[in-house]
Amino acid sequence: MGLAGRVKMSIAYGVQKSGRERVVILVKALPHVGQKHGETVCCAGVTLDGEWRRQYPIHFRRLKDGFSRWQWIEYDWIAPGSDDRRKESRRVQEDTIKTLEIMPERDRANFLNPIIMNSTDEAASKGMTLALVQPKSVKFTYKKKTADQLDKERAAYQEAARQKSLFDADLNALEPCPYAFYFDWTDQDGKSHKATCDDWETAATFYRRRMNKGESEALISMNYTFGEEYPKKGMAFAMGTHSRRPEQWLLVGLIRLDQTAQLSLL
Repeated sequence: MGLAGRVKMSIAYGVQKSGRERVVILVKALPHVGQKHGETVCCAGVTLDGEWRRQYPIHFRRLKDGFSRWQWIEYDWIAPGSDDRRKESRRVQEDTIKTLEIMPERDRANFLNPIIMNSTDEAASKGMTLALVQPKSVKFTYKKKTADQLDKERAAYQEAARQKSLFDADLNALEPCPYAFYFDWTDQDGKSHKATCDDWETAATFYRRRMNKGESEALISMNYTFGEEYPKKGMAFAMGTHSRRPEQWLLVGLIRLDQTAQLSLL
């Protein structure tokens, strides 16, 4: 039975177990290493109807064509099974991913505005496990990881790089970021939070600036960027719940609203 037939059958029984969908990517979290899937990246995006979708597991460095934030992609999916009951989660069939156009900047504000929540509590009350929240106040901090933490992360990445099938390209082990980045923030309902930032682009910012400025200057400039510049111009946090601890919300992405906010007035 083909994919279309499986989709019709699953809908007929009341719960869709597979399908093909189109989303615009808003989140690429830091790579994580697990025993079951090896080195993977959790991505998330939003459909044309404004519904969140979580794409996992994505072996990002194995993909023929990568994709970036604000890019539309299409893919076949199946339900993730009993290990992930979050309604937005999709187990992506990686060989079916098709990369499409980048969403124009002029369209982004109108697309984002309807999905911004006041808080994760509001999102949870709607049964959501992914949400975009605009913070009321933000403080950015960072902490150097211990040698033991870095050794464990490095060993996990090296093990993942060794677990290659005959179809995998030769992968070099990732080097873990030497710093963990945090946000102390208050939502629009006045509730305070502290979150570790799992956004891939935040770590990438550190690497780029360290290369150009050195480590100390990179951290000073990041403190200004994420602690002053972005909050002043407008930013939103992409939040997602933990698969095994549904009450725990994780910070998985940062969205700059200054790139889109004024466009809605045109």
